[in-house]
Amino acid sequence: MTAPGSVAPWRRLPADLAAAMRPHLPATVAAVAVAVTEATPAFATIADDKFARDVRTAVQVALDRFLDLVGTDEPALPPRFREVFVALGAAEAREERGPEALLAALRMAARLLLRTASQSLARLRPVDTEELIDLSDAITAYVDELAAASTDGFALQLREQAGEGDRRRQLAELLLRGDGLPNAVEAAAARIGWPDLDTVVPVLLPLDQARDARFRYGADGLVVERGRDAVLLLRAGPRAARTPLTEALAGRWAVVGPDLDWPQVPAAVRLTELAAGLVGPEPGPVFVDDHLVALTLRGEPGALAVLTARRLAPLADLRPAQRENLLVTLYAWLRHWGSRAEVSAELFVHPQTVSYRLKRLRDLYGADLDDPTARFELLVVLASRLGIPPPTDGRG
Repeated sequence: MTAPGSVAPWRRLPADLAAAMRPHLPATVAAVAVAVTEATPAFATIADDKFARDVRTAVQVALDRFLDLVGTDEPALPPRFREVFVALGAAEAREERGPEALLAALRMAARLLLRTASQSLARLRPVDTEELIDLSDAITAYVDELAAASTDGFALQLREQAGEGDRRRQLAELLLRGDGLPNAVEAAAARIGWPDLDTVVPVLLPLDQARDARFRYGADGLVVERGRDAVLLLRAGPRAARTPLTEALAGRWAVVGPDLDWPQVPAAVRLTELAAGLVGPEPGPVFVDDHLVALTLRGEPGALAVLTARRLAPLADLRPAQRENLLVTLYAWLRHWGSRAEVSAELFVHPQTVSYRLKRLRDLYGADLDDPTARFELLVVLASRLGIPPPTDGRG
């Protein structure tokens, strides 16, 4: 792995390498896939179309990614690429083959890649010795990353088979039931390497995606298979954020629940199930956060609670009196379409007081006050919270 601050070995690769290789990439992928299979005794005897497809896919992903790295300092394998090779290693463990065959295949692939890259450049121009050395260094470092990902997948599968799965299921069930004592839940989380359990994001998946999710998210997620679906529980972190989930689940049916503190997992799962009923079977992912208003207007108190917490969060650090005055002002301002005069008349306060409060609200909410969706959500929250005559004491 490249040390922080150092130059990635692929940064030094010739700028014309990708252009030289891409026209021949389909033939190269086919040739490498066949060669690594036939040259690896443990693979050569496998008569399985799926295995052949998996090998070809891995070669395609590896070569595409290598060419994308040329001239950059990017990490070798971002998560979605790394998962391909983690899955390969896990498959080897499930088939009760050791990691040696896969590592031998990767070494063979490295030799073929070096030969193919050198020949591709030589078709365009003379290649000097320094370029060949840089090319060899880059390919070695890159294949080391592929091997590390595969080995991680192999180890993950072995841990799953050796009993870690039971510990993970125990924690998942405690979280889903919501009746575990905090000490018991925290101890169960620590046993699987989650020592600082914080917020959890539930994801509702079809049952046939449970196995893939288990290996795709590895140590970051727990998967519980239920009667007709599966629930993935993701701990707080980069992989549980909206953008990575959107990319990872693109084209699949999935409903992503709200990120709530772990004691609220049952409530978050319930909201996820209710949102699934709203959106139907279309490919996702669908995010519950986008449907909190719809669920609130259908009378779901859990959705209102989450929406309220989200929309009033900017005011959380204010003194109670300040917060209440800003809330009633915001509520009136939303209902009167921004008319300071009407807000002033309703609240019996001076227009300058209204202006001062609105400036504070602008500072706290920023562009949300100009966003129609955010404004409507605020109106729904405030209508529920302030469904009584507002204070009329006139204090700012």
